Amino acid sequence: MDIENTLNRVLDKRKKLDLNDDYGIQKSWDEIIEILGENEERTLEYLERCSKEDLYWISEVFEDISEVLQSKELIKCLRRLDKKYPELEMKQDIDLAESYIED
Repeated sequence: MDIENTLNRVLDKRKKLDLNDDYGIQKSWDEIIEILGENEERTLEYLERCSKEDLYWISEVFEDISEVLQSKELIKCLRRLDKKYPELEMKQDIDLAESYIED
């Protein structure tokens, strides 16, 4: 699966959804989680190179991706990206995502 092209399609749909479209938003989130929850290594590589805007939209489901992957490396990656893009204000999302990792 080409993670980049697949996610681009999903994120494009998500960005166009009306805030009141709960079903559409949830469906987009589920697709993002499924794609990024499939393979930790590919997910980390993708996140490191994705655009700031795409990262913003993906941050909506950090905790769900974390729950699926159970990866401390994911959290480290997200913290690096938070330093790179502090204007996205992702710290709370990352802290929540970290809380979903079982020890």
